[in-house]
Amino acid sequence: MPRTGPAPNWTRQISRRTGLDVHSDRIRSIAIVGGGAAGWLAAATLARLLKPAFCEVRLLDSGQQLPGPISESALPSFHRLNSLLGINEQDLMQRTSATFKLGAQFVDWSRPGESYFHSFGSLAAKLEAVAFHHHWLRLHQAGLGGAFEDYSPATVAAKQGRFARPVADRQSVLSRYSYGYHFHAASLSVYLREYAQAHGVTRIERPIAEVRLRAEDGFVDALQLDDGSSVRADLYVDCTGGQNLPCQQPYRSPHIDWSHWLPCDRALALPCRGEGPLPPYSQSIARSSGWQWRVPLQHCSDSGYAYASRFTSDDQATALLLSDLPGVALAQPRLLRLSPGRPARFWDRNWLVLAGSALEPLESTGLHLVQTGIARLMTFFPVSRFSPNDLEEYNRLTIMEHERIRDFLILHYKATARGDSPFWTYCRNMSITDTLRAKIELFKDSGRLSVLEEEHFGDESWLSVLLGQSLTPSGYDPLADVLGIEEVTAALGFMRAKIRTAVDALPMHEQFIEQQCQANFMGAP
Repeated sequence: MPRTGPAPNWTRQISRRTGLDVHSDRIRSIAIVGGGAAGWLAAATLARLLKPAFCEVRLLDSGQQLPGPISESALPSFHRLNSLLGINEQDLMQRTSATFKLGAQFVDWSRPGESYFHSFGSLAAKLEAVAFHHHWLRLHQAGLGGAFEDYSPATVAAKQGRFARPVADRQSVLSRYSYGYHFHAASLSVYLREYAQAHGVTRIERPIAEVRLRAEDGFVDALQLDDGSSVRADLYVDCTGGQNLPCQQPYRSPHIDWSHWLPCDRALALPCRGEGPLPPYSQSIARSSGWQWRVPLQHCSDSGYAYASRFTSDDQATALLLSDLPGVALAQPRLLRLSPGRPARFWDRNWLVLAGSALEPLESTGLHLVQTGIARLMTFFPVSRFSPNDLEEYNRLTIMEHERIRDFLILHYKATARGDSPFWTYCRNMSITDTLRAKIELFKDSGRLSVLEEEHFGDESWLSVLLGQSLTPSGYDPLADVLGIEEVTAALGFMRAKIRTAVDALPMHEQFIEQQCQANFMGAP
């Protein structure tokens, strides 16, 4: 599952600096460029941490209605934001027409007719200090042990359409999973904007005409607006989400292109009328030139198609999407541009790109990367002279995080047996990064995983995709043979039964929402 880890002690970090203002050159003002969920998430968090008396935060929102996503999916790490901001989950979900997310179902990725889940939860317990999956691999080679997903409480619950919050009792299998959210994107932006403005953030609704640089050192001097006025700040935070706005050209970092490995460069999205039970998961369905998503919201379903324009046209992609909708379309498709990759530098002088990368929407990492970017900013919170060492370390850690997530996303495309279209033939045969190749080869040989502590997606996530896309290793940890096969068979059978019994007692997802957080605000599609 995605790692949550200990929450950074942001309040302590800031109070340590605010107890006595010993820095005459400290940062006193921040200008955030770009609204939407990413920009207002950054504004809300910075306002909560920095306080208006310590640092003025302004957000420049052009007011232009650029095509944007219909939904935003949040990983379990979003719980840290709720806790930090003091957000009430019930209120948040009611006002954003949200549903709970136990994970995602991947359909037809390995080959047509096959599917698997990537769920947010732990697997069954270790036996004799050996990771569970090695015992399962041992039984699997002997034709025993059942399906791997039967040992994931989150997956079993998702398949049945059931949901409840995890319990506190660590002895219960119902404590061994977490959950994220599916939000209506525009409603989430409004929610975070209201929070930010209530905590002192100033909103400026004017398009930026020009980014003015200081001639002597190349720092950003001011943002000139279209009415001739200008905004000056000590630090500028780019939350435009990779949009290639003309005003940014003087200061845009070179783009490191990852489209060789992440080939989808366009997407279409439209809301549909929700039909049938409300699932506690999203779907990613492999199509001829990309993949289709289905994200359940309380008042509609977000349906979209991410595709590679070199393998299909916009008209063909539109026809494919409209031919397979989960319900009646409520609007015309929106065309979204994707640029898989990252900036060469996330932080350069006094310009910080917080939401400027466009990895790929496949595993819903957008909001998470904004959160980790803010946490890292707090760790390296600058003074106005901007220490090059701080900026270099920020960039090193941020690049490392993006590259590890990149490898996890590439795995979905590479680990396929499909050859039924030029797109999938390309994905199956494409060269991959050395770091991903080493992970795959290690796993295929021995079932071992090489997942570093700092990686967001942990062992369970990698196992979900590796095994879900039929990369079954030829071996397993020899220490698994310490226990007799009958003993292991009995232990795993007990685990499966315990999970099944516990999940059977959970309410249906739709019933849980009706009782706990039924939407009282229906955002426009």
